[in-house]
Parts: sequence; C-alpha cells; structure tokens
Amino acid sequence: MKTIAQKVSAQRTLQGVESIEYTIDATGRTLGRVASDAAQALLGKKSAQYVKNFVLPVHVTITNASKLRISEKREAGTTYIHYTGYPGGLRTQTMTELKAKKGLEEVVRKTVDGMIPRNKLRKERMKRLSITL
Repeated sequence: MKTIAQKVSAQRTLQGVESIEYTIDATGRTLGRVASDAAQALLGKKSAQYVKNFVLPVHVTITNASKLRISEKREAGTTYIHYTGYPGGLRTQTMTELKAKKGLEEVVRKTVDGMIPRNKLRKERMKRLSITL
C-alpha cells in the first residue's frame, strides 16, 4: 500500500515517458555553468516532453565535482544565509566554511537547488540529482 507522500509523488510525475539519464562532467568547468546545466535538465527543459507542472523522469549525475574550477575570491566571497525563524536567528556561512564542514558535494547541491523554482515540485526534482566527487 502506498503512503500519502508516494501517491502525491506519483501524481506529480509525468507518466508514460521513458526515464532519461543526463551525465554532466564538471572537469575544468565553473560551478555556475555546471549547476545551470543540471537545473535545466532537472526541470525537463532539455526534453521534448517538457511540461512545467509535472516532474519528468529525468536523473542527472554530476561527475568529477572535485575538479570544478572555483576561484579563491568566489569561495571567500560567497555567503549562504539561513534564518531560523527566531529573533536573532540569522545564520551566515561562507562557501569555504560549508566546504570544510559538509564537503564540495553540498556546495554543488545548494547551487543547483537555488536555480530550481520554489514550488511543490522542487523536492521531487532535487531527489533526482546525484553528485560524485
């Protein structure tokens, strides 16, 4: 028996379309260009069956993420902001700190996540992204 989350997930996924696999090689490329390619593929805009209100069965793999070209200025200057919802709860973190704490994989995931529209399909689309170092 399917749970409610599985039923909703099945309703939001376009049925009758074959699964599409995209592999993006990040060797020597910048973070933003790799992330925008991945975001376009996850949205389904590279597919002929693109429908904006459904999640296409697209799986994106980013390989060689450790060989991304990120300048020192970008690493030090990029700040991630999170608000906890409590007074005085504004948390900031630089890319260098995030990379040290959670790894480069999380930096790439956060960058792609920022390029996906903020709606109910976002979580489903981000599940279809895998990153290998």
